[in-house]
Amino acid sequence: MIVLYKFWSLILLLFGLLIMIMGFYFLSISYSILLDWEILTLNSSCVSMSIYLDWMSLIFMGSVLLISSMVILYSHTYMSSDLFQVRFLYIVLLFVLSMMFLIISPNLISILLGWDGLGLVSYCLVIYYQNYKSYNAGMLTILSNRIGDVSILIGIAWMFNMGGWNYIYYLGFMSYEVSFWLYLLMILSAFTKSAQIPFSSWLPAAMAAPTPVSALVHSSTLVTAGVYLLIRFSELLYFYNLEVFLLISCLTMFMSGLAANFEYDLKKIIALSTLSQLGLMMSILFMGYHICSYFHMLTHAFFKALMFLCAGLIIHSMNDSQDIRHMGYLISCLPFTCSCFCISNLSLCGFPFLSGFYSKDLVLEHLSFNFNNLYIFVLYYLSIGLTVSYSLRLIYFCISGSNNLMNTSCYKEDFIMMMSLIPLTILSVLSGVILTWLIFPVPVFLCFPLYLKLLPLIIVGLGAWLGYSLSLFTYCDSIFGVIYNYLVEFTGFMWFMPNFSTYMIYDKMLIYSKMSSSFMDSSWGENTISSLLPNLMNYMSSMYNYYEFNNIKVYLMMFIFMSFFIIMI
Repeated sequence: MIVLYKFWSLILLLFGLLIMIMGFYFLSISYSILLDWEILTLNSSCVSMSIYLDWMSLIFMGSVLLISSMVILYSHTYMSSDLFQVRFLYIVLLFVLSMMFLIISPNLISILLGWDGLGLVSYCLVIYYQNYKSYNAGMLTILSNRIGDVSILIGIAWMFNMGGWNYIYYLGFMSYEVSFWLYLLMILSAFTKSAQIPFSSWLPAAMAAPTPVSALVHSSTLVTAGVYLLIRFSELLYFYNLEVFLLISCLTMFMSGLAANFEYDLKKIIALSTLSQLGLMMSILFMGYHICSYFHMLTHAFFKALMFLCAGLIIHSMNDSQDIRHMGYLISCLPFTCSCFCISNLSLCGFPFLSGFYSKDLVLEHLSFNFNNLYIFVLYYLSIGLTVSYSLRLIYFCISGSNNLMNTSCYKEDFIMMMSLIPLTILSVLSGVILTWLIFPVPVFLCFPLYLKLLPLIIVGLGAWLGYSLSLFTYCDSIFGVIYNYLVEFTGFMWFMPNFSTYMIYDKMLIYSKMSSSFMDSSWGENTISSLLPNLMNYMSSMYNYYEFNNIKVYLMMFIFMSFFIIMI
């Protein structure tokens, strides 16, 4: 079994390194390749399978393959007690393959192949543990994503007006009627896949999947697919006013940051932090800086994958408990894992000279330089402060403090797991500076007053203080826990969004289905619609059966009736 996992991990690692080097080479010489295979031509419309290899798709694909190789190596130990290890491996490989289709496609039809593949395989992975919680989470995930799938299907039908589906040919000169509806459809599909408001509730629910899958989904595959699609369509988006979508993505960032500060489930906190970073990527994209969004998407992929893998090892050592209140002083049992976990958390906070700092600081400087209103400006900086707050709270609960309820029969750190963490740790530290010099060959220089230049660092410091304050039970219970319990419930429950997207829909649907059952199946609908033809046939066959007994009375009545009928004529 381990040979199979190691083989696929090595294959993905080699391909990832090769493709990433190729992407850097394409970037240096400004080169791209378009391969087009014509499948069917109908009048002037051509259905084709297209592959577009430029620096953006190649570097992102290399990052996905590198992270996937580490996740598969890690999965061998993590899933060692599972009976269906081989099935799990092939489902994860299908997931990566679907993402490849999505990344390299400049064609809406071939994008749909990867887009639907991601939705279907993610459902299989979310329900992997096969309990009621997983089934509910899987249904919420796939039904939310189906909205985006349908909008891409409508987009395919709408682009039929252009005579083809290779959108890179038409983005510059589409007519207003075609491009307006296409841009709305693409934003809707991206919002569902990247879980922006009002589709955010499926993202924490998808934590029912195994932790290695969560590391893959939340770093570089499923949730970043929507951001990547909009980066590809960015040339089309900037013809229109995007202020409403900018507000929605900023509110998503703010809402998830608030919710993570009141959450105690380790995996859900990291899932909400992913949602916060997706809001950051979307918002800077809607401001007009799609390269900054792409840069942050790459750096975020490395440190978020590392964070999830460390969290999985901590959960293993805690006897499968995910409550951070049960943890504490893990640094004595898991020193290497806790070190990697701290590095990934600090990179998420934007700690100076880690990878997250380079992309986040660039994003914040572009925000300050842009002509946005005060509301967006304050909301953005508050969200950054909340990010630091829940990260420091997570470090405090997991690593420092008392032993809390930690199980003394703690597992040791596994060598294979540690080997998968080392490359991601190196990338979490160095990827920011490397990608800065490669993607921006001319340094981005924005001149600010001193107070505005130092504002991100001040916000980071204030957020760290808030996170430490919220970690202390005395403050938390007296201020937020007992007196203002409704406030805690509102902020910690994602502004009641799971209620709106699940309970308020499916309980009404159940009432409707009960009414339909009693009205159609158990009432007159049963007799008039379902049973009419069978009852008629049954009655006719009983009459034929009656005649077959050669009953003399029947023949006599028939003779009298026919005689009377002839006389009347």
